[in-house]
This record gives sequence, C-alpha cells and structure tokens, in this order.
Amino acid sequence: MAFKCEEVEKNLVKLSFEVSAEEFDKAIDRAYNKNKNKFNVPGFRKGKAPKQVVYRMYGKTAFYDEALNDLLPGAYEAALKESGLEVVARPEFDVEDIKEGEPVVYTALVTTKPEVKLGEYKGIKVPKIDYTITDEDVQKDIEATQQKNARLVSVDDRAVESGDIAVIDFEGFVDGVAFEGGKGEDYELEIGSNTFIPGFEDQLIGANVDDLVDVNVTFPEEYHAEELKGKDAIFKVKVNEIKVRELPEIDDDFASEVSDFDTLEEYKADVKKQLEEKAKTKAESDTQEAVVKQAVENAEMDIPEKMVENQVENMINDFAQRLSYQGMSLDMYLQYTGGTIDEMRAQYHDNALDQVKRGLVIEAIAAAEGVEASPEEVELELVDMSKKYNMELDKLKELMSEAEMDSLKKQLQFQKTVEMLANHAVAE
Repeated sequence: MAFKCEEVEKNLVKLSFEVSAEEFDKAIDRAYNKNKNKFNVPGFRKGKAPKQVVYRMYGKTAFYDEALNDLLPGAYEAALKESGLEVVARPEFDVEDIKEGEPVVYTALVTTKPEVKLGEYKGIKVPKIDYTITDEDVQKDIEATQQKNARLVSVDDRAVESGDIAVIDFEGFVDGVAFEGGKGEDYELEIGSNTFIPGFEDQLIGANVDDLVDVNVTFPEEYHAEELKGKDAIFKVKVNEIKVRELPEIDDDFASEVSDFDTLEEYKADVKKQLEEKAKTKAESDTQEAVVKQAVENAEMDIPEKMVENQVENMINDFAQRLSYQGMSLDMYLQYTGGTIDEMRAQYHDNALDQVKRGLVIEAIAAAEGVEASPEEVELELVDMSKKYNMELDKLKELMSEAEMDSLKKQLQFQKTVEMLANHAVAE
C-alpha cells in the first residue's frame, strides 16, 4: 500500500494512504447491494432496478460515505503496519477529493508514542516502609467486629441521645409546599452520623417516642437538587422508636461466634496474624509505588496532550461502567452531583497524566531489561482467572480475544517489571 508520513509537530504525524479506484468501486457496489431496497425508481419494484439505472438516477456519490467507511478500518490498519508508527490516541480522519477512476486518498492525524529517556531506575533509594501491628491495632479490629455484631434494642424510658438510632417519619416543606424526595416513613437515622442535612439530627436530640418535632434547616448551596440549593426548609418529624446498639461481650463465647476458634486468645492471635499479613502486603505495595514514582521522576519525556485526553476518556468510561453496576448512568450521576462532564475531565487530568507517564516508563524499562511474561506465568494467571469466574480453563481461553490476551501479557510484564524495580531498590 502506498502511504506517506509527514511530521506536523513532535509526536504528531499526518499519515496519508490510498485505496485503489478498483477497490473503491467494489466498496460502492457493496454499499449499493446493502441499500438498494431503499431507492424508488419509476417502473421498477424496490430493489429490482438495475444497478446502473440507480447510479444514473441517484449518482454514485449517494454511496460514497458508506463505501469510505467500509474501506477505512482495513486501509488504516494496513498503513499503520507498513509505516511502523506506534499510535497512542484516537486518530482524526479526513478524505481528499474523490475523482472518478482515481485512487481515494485518506489522511489520518495521529499521535505517536513519545520517546522516553530513562534515568536511574535500578538501586533507587526509598524510605524503609514497615507497618508494625500493635495490641491496640488488634483490639480496634476486634471492636470493629463487635460493632458489626451488635444488636439493636428498643428503649422507651428516655429521650433521643447522640449515637441512638431514631426511627422516624418525616416530610419536608419549602415555603409551605412539600417537595419531591422529602418524605420518608420508618426511616432509621443514626444520630450523629451526619447522614441528613446539617443541623437535622441535632434537633432530634431530647425528643421522646411519639413526639412531633419541627426541624428547621437550610439546604447547602452545593446541594444536588437545583431547586433546593440554599433554601430554608421545615421538616415535620414524628419519632416512632428509639434504638440503641447492644454490644456483645468480648470473651470466649464472642470469639467462637465470629471465628473458627474456641478461645479469645486464639482469636486474637489469628487477628494479629491476618493484620500482619495485610501490613506486609501494604508495605510491599507502598515500596513498589515509591520506587516507580522515583523512576518516573528520573525519566525525561514529552507527553502529547492527546494521549492524556485519551486516558481521561478511558477513566471516565471505567467510572461509568462501575456506576452501571449500581443501576446508575453517568448522566444521572452528573445530575445528582450538579457536576459537568468537562469538570470531571479536569478533575481526572493530573491523575491521567501520571498514569500515562508511569505506563511509558515501565514499558521502557521492561524493553531495556528484556522483561516478558513467560507462557507458564500466563497459564497460571489464566488458571486463577478461571477459578475466579468459575469457568472451565479451555472455555475461558476460547472466549478471550487476541487483544485481551495481549493485554493480559502486558499486565503481567508490567507487574514483573515493578517487582524487579522494588527488588533492586535500596531501603534506607
């Protein structure tokens, strides 16, 4: 394939490539066959008019867009392969004037991978990270489990206090009119949790069961509902029940209920062991992060803004996917928070830039050191994945695309490279 590369600026290349007139004519014919039933030709039923008649009546240009889109992906991939360009962001496509009987010339403005000049990356000095687990840490963990196993018990001989669970009916009014979303029944509100609007919970302290309380609040200026921002409101509240948490005693019985151990001492020893394992993993992770951060700072590179923008979009798409698991769309989230997509892009920018730099530096170090994921390592990872997804290993391999397999190998390569850097680091 004929192609031409023209450097527009650093890491920005204009790639021109062509498709022969014969190939373009074939693509026009494919577009015609796909759409022929849409054309009305006097004297013929839809889809039965000869091709040349349709061409004379509507012109071949009616099929140009679809033919161009049909040819573009394959032509672009072929041009990339022959040119050897490493593209790191979505290209901007254009088509030069189309002339009958002449090749069609596409152009793509592509962002290419920047050169990375590595600095020191072996023997990097980092602070020694060591998280020591104390008896206090063990006690806090056990107390957290104690809280999770607390029972809620009703009390009726006193008023609401901070820390209680007040079971309430409520309805909110602004200027005497009830507003949407401001009503609830038998809502369990923990006093002091700051779940509701500032000032709401404090005004329930001192109320007794069956009391009716007028709660006066002002909605924050940053409140998600536009019509309520900064507005004064009155909530009519009825206290239905007061509950308190009844904590179990931390003893042998408690240990046997929340663990596989019969005594409190055995349970404590196991908690300490688990906390120490987590602390060790965190120390290793934080050390790796410190080493990579320093290796990135020691390297030199000019990051194209398009590359950062591309990473920002990837991060937003990932966030949108996580929201979908909770039954919420990105548009709903932005409406709820009062934010905009441009504000979100700005918030993600610096993090995206760091991720791009990190990826480029680790990739460059892997190339310099010849780090690769071995077939055995890939196989072990696939086995773990099959167990995680409760799927037969062969079925998993069958479902994974070539791109997904390449991505898996790259993840393992990056992981090995980071571990290599940490192993060569000098802890001080």
